[in-house]
Amino acid sequence: MTTQMIVRIDPKKREQLTRLSRAEGKATSELVRELIDNFIREHDISGYIDDLWQRTGSIMTKKGRSIKDIARVIKESRKAIGANRR
Repeated sequence: MTTQMIVRIDPKKREQLTRLSRAEGKATSELVRELIDNFIREHDISGYIDDLWQRTGSIMTKKGRSIKDIARVIKESRKAIGANRR
């Protein structure tokens, strides 16, 4: 299901956007949805981080490490990241 979003935009920019989206053979709303999707994909790294932890845990498990080892490594890594931010 989709929802509607109202955006205020300068009339000249709206004209440009409409013209450019037509040149690509797309509706303006389709182009805006694509731009939003691309923005989210480029800026939301949580999925990437979750996948990274999953792959790391999988590798450690294959090497005989336990869940406790994995949890400890994650905790230590997060602690190190926090220390580096200061």
